[in-house]
Amino acid sequence: MLKGKRIILGVCGSIAAYKAALLVRLLVKAEAEVQVIMTASASEFITPLTLATLSKRPALSQFVRDESGVWNNHVDLGLWADAMVVAPASANTVAKMANGFCDNLLSATYLSARCPVFVAPAMDLDMYQHPAVQNNFRKLQGYGNWVIEAGHGELASGLVGQGRMAEPEEIVQVLQKFFSGDGKIV
Repeated sequence: MLKGKRIILGVCGSIAAYKAALLVRLLVKAEAEVQVIMTASASEFITPLTLATLSKRPALSQFVRDESGVWNNHVDLGLWADAMVVAPASANTVAKMANGFCDNLLSATYLSARCPVFVAPAMDLDMYQHPAVQNNFRKLQGYGNWVIEAGHGELASGLVGQGRMAEPEEIVQVLQKFFSGDGKIV
């Protein structure tokens, strides 16, 4: 069901960014084309080289690639994709997406995307439960995006509660169900 699908994977700064490597592997194994776009803080948690190697494409993070002026066109990226998945989605990126802020390649691509968008948040339980964050989730859903609920368990802070990014296998299942024909994930 994912064969030939073009998927943008947005990776944000979160300890859960390590799960992006497995998610890329699973998507590629399902024969999807994967283009990774990382926020600047994501590379503090996982290297672009790791994600580029697994996706077989450069992991993008900046508008301009190098001094030559070659740029990563967010409009072209947004039009290229059959789906956009932001996993892990930090509270910061969720807020940017929900409120139309556009200060990096990932948020600019999101605003240019015409495809379905899936958001898999990862954050500490107090952040996840905060009314502002919950309101941002509702805004994203109101725009037609899908929020893949965070799981319950031990968090990097040592606290236990909701905030763990959905497992990569679960995210792939959501995409497979969506592309199975009815366009629904529930």
